[in-house]
Amino acid sequence: MPGPAGFSYVVRASGEVVIHHRGTLATTLRGDAAAEFVAEVEAGDETDAQELMARVTGNYRRGNERTAKQHPRNRD
Repeated sequence: MPGPAGFSYVVRASGEVVIHHRGTLATTLRGDAAAEFVAEVEAGDETDAQELMARVTGNYRRGNERTAKQHPRNRD
């Protein structure tokens, strides 16, 4: 299963971190959260950064995938 993709971020001069998902604003981090985010992103690779941005924005697996797989429209 592929990991999260489509995230990008910009660090503003004020220290804020703006995260976009597929071109749409997903969240803005400020203060300590922004500093921690930048440190973690710089320590990892692109895949780690995508997963981190998915976690920070709340756009990650929600635990209902197994039940969704059983839905009639998702069966092969």
